[in-house]
Amino acid sequence: MTTPRDLLIITMDVASSSPVGQGDLSLALAGAELIDLGKAQALTLDDDRIVPGPQGASGDRLLDEAASALTREAPYETVEDWLWRRGRGLSSAYLDVLGEEGGTTRPRHQWIPFRSDATTLTDSPARRRAADRWTSGEPVLAFLAAAVGVHEEPAEDAATLVDDTVVTVLAAVNDAVRELEAVRQRRSIENAAFDNIWRGQ
Repeated sequence: MTTPRDLLIITMDVASSSPVGQGDLSLALAGAELIDLGKAQALTLDDDRIVPGPQGASGDRLLDEAASALTREAPYETVEDWLWRRGRGLSSAYLDVLGEEGGTTRPRHQWIPFRSDATTLTDSPARRRAADRWTSGEPVLAFLAAAVGVHEEPAEDAATLVDDTVVTVLAAVNDAVRELEAVRQRRSIENAAFDNIWRGQ
């Protein structure tokens, strides 16, 4: 299993005060891919620029896609640019793959054949592995989950728990999620102002 898959499962499995936004999750999944690729020595960071390493198969389709998508010419891509480029629609891609592998189910009502409820997790080995990693307090997963609002950020400073590459990626994920929230708030204010104009207020 990979960190992105574990993160997706945790966001679906752990009770949260508010639902996780798909955009937020996609950004965090793109960050999780970088972290896993860094651990596999498929990339290094030069300051905040992603320097690709040798390509090798990880055994995970989406992680291999991520490795293939790395910019392989100098001056290379920044972590921030990667998050926005790779993150587009990424949560749906991971959810689709999890469903294809039997990790999710979508219950149907017999009396309404075309209606389906929200996707739910099955009792799979992948779910159990993600749960074990979560309950152990593994810091990378904990910080990524905190970035998308699943729970409070761990009290310890990230720099004392993970290496510099992970710290850089986590900081970029947090900044990108905040930026996305600022865009949402701006649009909400603009839409409210537009509605008020039509109402004559």
